[in-house]
Amino acid sequence: MAASPLVRARGVVKRFGKNTVLDGVDLDVAKGEVVVIIGASGSGKTTLLRCINLLETYDEGSITVDGTEIGFRDGAGGGRRRRSERELAPIRADIGMVFQHFNLFPHLTAAQNVMLGLTKVRGMAKAEARKLAEQWLSRVGLAEKFESLPSQLSGGQQQRVGIARAVAMGPKVLLLDEITSALDPELVGEVLSVVQQLAREGMTMIVVTHEMTFARDVGSRVVFMDGGRIAAQGSPNDVLVNPTQERLKSFLARIEFRQH
Repeated sequence: MAASPLVRARGVVKRFGKNTVLDGVDLDVAKGEVVVIIGASGSGKTTLLRCINLLETYDEGSITVDGTEIGFRDGAGGGRRRRSERELAPIRADIGMVFQHFNLFPHLTAAQNVMLGLTKVRGMAKAEARKLAEQWLSRVGLAEKFESLPSQLSGGQQQRVGIARAVAMGPKVLLLDEITSALDPELVGEVLSVVQQLAREGMTMIVVTHEMTFARDVGSRVVFMDGGRIAAQGSPNDVLVNPTQERLKSFLARIEFRQH
């Protein structure tokens, strides 16, 4: 029998006022899979990621991570009740997220930024958290930067701190939202190579990106979103090299593949 998907979304709807941004999204992500989500701006990609870790509350449907409904639980009289922030904290800790803008604390060093979640959320002793932070910063090529403040780091280095911070928590799934779009082109490769290494090591990831070469080389599956729905999905070859869907063809025609 096939294992249950690690992440399962069913009928997910999200509205902002009268604007429906997600319109009945169904998505399964297996353990160890790298699912790359592509699509035009406004197609719902980032909103879907933000619903998976409940930075946005979805209006209808269900999202489970490792069998746990992340945002809600059944209410006393039927229906659903939003989980309290206290209930959400340990669930969210299993869902790592790396943002487009680095979201580092400017007054904390690289090591302190990575340690914060380990001590506050995981309850780790400071010495143990420091050791783990240094391990992960070394893994992303920042062994010399433990004591550097974000303002002393390049954009690519800051983003690698963001990745180390997310992965050090030991998440079940890592969400990556346009993590290279705020970077200068020459810094993109150094960040994507870190993500490629995590993929090789079996980290489950959902990646929103405009980097089509990266999607082709690293994705186990590529999902094309259009108008708040999943319009096409399949292997990178099927979706990116041999697309059959007209909207997907026109989207890809506007985006050039870049080699890093």
